[in-house]
Amino acid sequence: MYPLNERAFGKALAELGEKHPRLVVVDADLQRATETGLFQSRFPDRHFNVGVAEANMVGIATGLALSGKIAFCGTFACFATQRTCDQVVLAAYCLAPVAVFGVEPALTSGGNGATHQGMLDLAIMRAIPNMRVFEPGDATETHLIVEYILEHPGPTYLRVPRGKSPVIFDPGSYRFSAGKAMRVREGGDVTIAASGIMFPRALVAADELHQQGIEARVLNLSSIKPIDAEELLAAAADTGCIVTAENHNILGGVGAAVAEAVSGTHPVPVLRLGVQDVFGEVGPVDWLADKYQMGVRAIVAASCEAVALKERRPRQTS
Repeated sequence: MYPLNERAFGKALAELGEKHPRLVVVDADLQRATETGLFQSRFPDRHFNVGVAEANMVGIATGLALSGKIAFCGTFACFATQRTCDQVVLAAYCLAPVAVFGVEPALTSGGNGATHQGMLDLAIMRAIPNMRVFEPGDATETHLIVEYILEHPGPTYLRVPRGKSPVIFDPGSYRFSAGKAMRVREGGDVTIAASGIMFPRALVAADELHQQGIEARVLNLSSIKPIDAEELLAAAADTGCIVTAENHNILGGVGAAVAEAVSGTHPVPVLRLGVQDVFGEVGPVDWLADKYQMGVRAIVAASCEAVALKERRPRQTS
């Protein structure tokens, strides 16, 4: 449905390395999986492979950052967060300009099974003070978020796709801003707030809902922390119900962040679509999406359920 961009993250690092000479990359012997081999080939003196020692990778990146560099370091999302949590906390405490990136988060690491499917990374990183958390919705946004981090350095966690990413936003006109959600489709019946690989699925689901007479507002939540509470509260007020769609455990991730944002001031039904607090398994990504109820059909069904819940709620009287 959308054109695809190959290795968007790796290309962004390599291209922006020319513009930002302070950029260094620290890798845990996964240059092919993390796509950092492109940067290594162009800037071999600014790429450091520390071997399979993820905690040491973050420590070295922090030292480089506190010495005047802007450091990117990463591996598979599960190892970049679960294995390195103490070192990441210290980097955030020091306000070090370190960007930790997690590749193949959650079910996108389908072929590697449960041990490699990082279902907890957003929950971990959201809870760390000073830490920003981003997840791009397409290839264009992947490049722009990397550029944003370089121009606004600080402790950051970035979920990144591997391989081919859809191109949804116009590279010439789209702008990314931390703390802002992008409203990409208008609708008054339900809001679908999605991040990462769930964002293009949300757009397809909105088209299918339109055929059923339900108009869905679609938000791209690429900035998970800071989150756009103002836009979410507007969505709650305007549409009366919200469906969140994330490639992550529903505990502590995007759904939790959205519920936190709206519950205090404008509580509405919030249905959280994602991994239902279970471990994953080996399988193709599309098959896993259907098995774990995270595909387009699941988003459509959840949206219809949210609308029904909204209509059953007692109306408030002034």
